[in-house]
Amino acid sequence: MEKLDFKKRDKPYYSGKVGRFDRIDVPPMNYLMIDGEGGPVGESYAPSIGALYSMSYGLKFLSKTELEKDYVVGPLQGLWWAEDMNTFIARQKDQWLWTMMIRQPEWLTKDHVEQVRTSAIAKNAGKKEPPTSEELLRKVRLETYHEGDCVQVLHVGSYDDEGPILHKMHHEFIPENGLKMHMKHHEIYLNDPRRVAPEKLKTVLRQPVKPA
Repeated sequence: MEKLDFKKRDKPYYSGKVGRFDRIDVPPMNYLMIDGEGGPVGESYAPSIGALYSMSYGLKFLSKTELEKDYVVGPLQGLWWAEDMNTFIARQKDQWLWTMMIRQPEWLTKDHVEQVRTSAIAKNAGKKEPPTSEELLRKVRLETYHEGDCVQVLHVGSYDDEGPILHKMHHEFIPENGLKMHMKHHEIYLNDPRRVAPEKLKTVLRQPVKPA
């Protein structure tokens, strides 16, 4: 059984070069999503990630066993925004809003999601120290997201060191190319911060744009 790997099949959307801003056209993609607020150290952040992964691995198992289609669970991604986008440059995390998400194959439907949700809720309830809650599992949704024209760059290093490159993207490259920001700031986390030193973390920083 051939295994789909988004990072290999769709490499331009999961790669880049440090210091180089690329223009790419991002097609519609399907994601499991969950919403929240505050920085990544907020109370609901980790349990929300737990809900996303619980549902994502449940869908992978269903796809492999019932649909005979296998794939690699994609990297965690986040849409981030605030009333004042300069809070990202200043790293004022308490003012951030977010949608965390994991990409899903095109063949999975909302009916599959509901089937997996029922199983995930039952499994979570049976755990002595559940990583998430039934409330959060019920908030996970499947949605198609279309960004279109985007600017993106690869950042290597701590998440807290993103400020300078975001400033350059937002206030130099985008306006100097006759563009303006459109939709939400998007981050794709290519490795696991629990297993990789902060200075080696790789993150794709993406900003949808439109003509100024």
